[in-house]
Amino acid sequence: MATPAWWLDVLPLSLLAGVAGLDVVSFPQAMISRPIVAATLGGALLGAPVAGLVCGAALECLALEAMPVGASRYPEWGSASVVAGAVAATGAPTGTTAMPLAASFAVAVAVGIATAYLGGLTMIKQRQIIAGFARPRLNELAAGNRHTVVGLQLFGLTLDLVRAALLGACAFIPAHLVAEGVTERWSIPEELSRAVVVTCVAAVAAASVWKDFHAINGTRRLFLLSLALGTLMVVLGA
Repeated sequence: MATPAWWLDVLPLSLLAGVAGLDVVSFPQAMISRPIVAATLGGALLGAPVAGLVCGAALECLALEAMPVGASRYPEWGSASVVAGAVAATGAPTGTTAMPLAASFAVAVAVGIATAYLGGLTMIKQRQIIAGFARPRLNELAAGNRHTVVGLQLFGLTLDLVRAALLGACAFIPAHLVAEGVTERWSIPEELSRAVVVTCVAAVAAASVWKDFHAINGTRRLFLLSLALGTLMVVLGA
């Protein structure tokens, strides 16, 4: 029995998930872990970047609700978005600008949410492991020992990379199989399916933005300006 072609993508996908997960709080924090970026990369890896982009835009609306600050607990959207973008590419024509199939899109968003939640839990465990590694070396750290400081940093970065990569691989394999099965049995019209998912994520985004209106000065002006520019770009692009 021939090995399915998608199995060949598990290793590069897990590495991409590792890099995106590393970017969340460790390094380089270059915003590649944002859902709209990470999911697009995940979809592109499987030959359907637009499918990943559409999924990433939906997840970005959900990610607006969480603010990753300091040691607070929050979903880990980096590796989760890579997985979701790749799942959204299931069944989509490769090398085109085709939208994701409705079934794959719905499964991808659900998988992205679940994986982000699990990723947040793994980050907590990772911090506990790093703390356990650092505790016997507190005197060296307090003294500014270079080897101890560098060693602890490298240990934390490597652990974070491995954590996110394993999470990506473990989430993608079953999610891809589920997406294939659901796609074969999906009977809800494409337009209605996408409308339901988009409405749900838009409601979460609207609630998040509404909170920012009252908490951050100037948010309303920036929002209206961004809305106007985005609308203008859509009109000119059409």
